[in-house]
Amino acid sequence: MTGPPAAGQRQRGPAQPGRPAGTSGPGHPRSVWKPLFFLLATVGIVAGVAWALIGSRFLVVRSVQVTGTSALVPRSEVLAAAAIPRGLPLIRVDTGVVARRVERIRRVQIAHVSRGWPDAVTIRVVPRTPLFAVPADGRYDLVDAFGVVVTQARGQAGKPLLQAGSPAAAPAALRGSPAVRAAAAVLREVPRWVARRVTSVSAPAPGDVSLRLTGGVVISWGDPGHAVRKSRELTLLVRTHASRYDVSGAGVASTQG
Repeated sequence: MTGPPAAGQRQRGPAQPGRPAGTSGPGHPRSVWKPLFFLLATVGIVAGVAWALIGSRFLVVRSVQVTGTSALVPRSEVLAAAAIPRGLPLIRVDTGVVARRVERIRRVQIAHVSRGWPDAVTIRVVPRTPLFAVPADGRYDLVDAFGVVVTQARGQAGKPLLQAGSPAAAPAALRGSPAVRAAAAVLREVPRWVARRVTSVSAPAPGDVSLRLTGGVVISWGDPGHAVRKSRELTLLVRTHASRYDVSGAGVASTQG
């Protein structure tokens, strides 16, 4: 048997049936308010982040940095094409749209746009590189490896002449031409001592590329494939001091003249 409660102790009544000891009253208000509190806190955090990204004057465009420019692609032209207003929330800068606007500049091959938090945008451009000279109305169109006219010049500007596709094809028809791409690939693959001496490139078809060197020497290279084998065969053939070398065939090389 237990005796009466000691002095200073409060006698606890029996726990109410159906409710564990220590819980709140009917309806459990503490259990209801706890998830509601976290929900309101989450909404507040999301609203704060949204305001910081869109409505705040702190995370806005204050500078646009441009790299990769040249005399053919000046910074001012890139900025004008990008059309990014100062003060625009940085989150609202659509990098893909800006890149496509910059790439509309004919002399830009590709553009990369990125955000630099908290307040900058960086545009990196890769200018097109003139690779060939194509006669056009008394002048020369300087075209890149994709057949795009980068600029015009009075002379060849140190570039080899290019005849790609049909001889009657206009320079504008060279854009996107597989024959031009093949000619560019071959020019990159030939040995360096050959590339320095190339005066003209003929590519009536992508698989029929030939090079004319200083002194009138002609090299029939064929398609851009098997560059290592062709370079090795050509290095052996030049010892014959011929006027024409053919390394276009698979495993068969010949000279003439």
